[in-house]
Amino acid sequence: MNDTTYFGAIVGRVANRIGGAQFTLNGTHYKLVANEGNNTLHVMESAFASASAITDQRQKIEQYKHILTAVISSNDIVQARRFIDHMLSDDVPLVVSRQLLQTFAEELGRLEPETQKEIAHYTLAQIQPRVVSFEEQVLVIREKLAELYESEEQWSKAAQMLSGIDLDSGMRLSKCVQIACLYLEDDDAVNAEAFINKASFLVSNSQHEVLNLKYKVCYARILDLKRKFLEAALRYYDISQIEKRQIGDEEINEEALEQALSAAVTCTILAAAGPQRSRVLATLYKDERCSKLKIYPILQKVYLERILRKPEIDAFAEELKPHQKALLPDNFTVLDRAMIEHNLLSASKLYTNISFDELGTLLGIPPHKAEKIASRMIYEDRMRGSIDQVEAVIHFDDDTEELQRWDQQIVGLCQALNDVLDSMAKKGFPVPV
Repeated sequence: MNDTTYFGAIVGRVANRIGGAQFTLNGTHYKLVANEGNNTLHVMESAFASASAITDQRQKIEQYKHILTAVISSNDIVQARRFIDHMLSDDVPLVVSRQLLQTFAEELGRLEPETQKEIAHYTLAQIQPRVVSFEEQVLVIREKLAELYESEEQWSKAAQMLSGIDLDSGMRLSKCVQIACLYLEDDDAVNAEAFINKASFLVSNSQHEVLNLKYKVCYARILDLKRKFLEAALRYYDISQIEKRQIGDEEINEEALEQALSAAVTCTILAAAGPQRSRVLATLYKDERCSKLKIYPILQKVYLERILRKPEIDAFAEELKPHQKALLPDNFTVLDRAMIEHNLLSASKLYTNISFDELGTLLGIPPHKAEKIASRMIYEDRMRGSIDQVEAVIHFDDDTEELQRWDQQIVGLCQALNDVLDSMAKKGFPVPV
């Protein structure tokens, strides 16, 4: 069998020469590997044997490249698998197999999509035991496969393919952000957060402005999906204030900034009612850009602590994303809870006290649920008041005394400052006017 004339050898699947390395059978046209000029002599094994027998490395590589070109052109899964198996066998020196597999990885895009997927996965599985020797080739194959999945909008599969790349390399930050963005396309905040957390250790040292901006957008979207609305609102608002309109090759248009500002307003409205939310509402309400937003009317009412009616809430709901209307364990949606808490806080400004029944009617929920929500808000120090369970009444605390104390402190500070200035004037020090 070591005789290169192959006398006595069993041949197959075809014997003798196939002219032009192609033929038609039963109406189907087949392309074969040309292993003798433009012809096919016997089958692929003989082509491999011929190439393997060449002692000159450059000629050996060229012969293998001819075989690879035929394999890619044939779009034949079986031939492609045989080529991969041969490249990873002991018959091919590592320096040759690396070069050929690199070329193979770069040419994958020429295959039909389904063939490309099957061959790419097969190649990755076969390389795995020797992955340390083929890191560059694995990188190219995974990136090609990720591009294919992305073009088919299979976002999570694309992300999973990229996550298999060694992220200890110099591209770690960009890959982590890219993977997080892909997971976010499927609203997968859990996996996206895992990679954006890895990126957070690197972004502080990054000078790449476009990449830093993508990181900020991803982080804001993750907080939004995880219903950490107040934190998300602050990050969206920070993005909306970008002054540059050109960052590297990325053009920042007004529409993108407006979307970020609108997202900031939406998240603030959905955030848990309380002092922190009120401060962010004030910042947004005083921003002149917000008056141009479609959701400005509800922002105005929320800021002014007016009770929201169902038609207004329904109109706002049309602008929300699915996770912002998701059903919670207490059978309220995210939107329902936010609106109930807002209306409850607004009622605390209008009433000195109110019974559970009246509050339930006002909020459109059963009295016992109204009591439970009010109790939680008071306990979390998001609303000032107390509950009389015997009388079934909620008493709201007035902020007047606290405001008066604040005014007195301001007056005291101003008086102390005047005393200092008078003392300086008496001693002959120049006093700025």
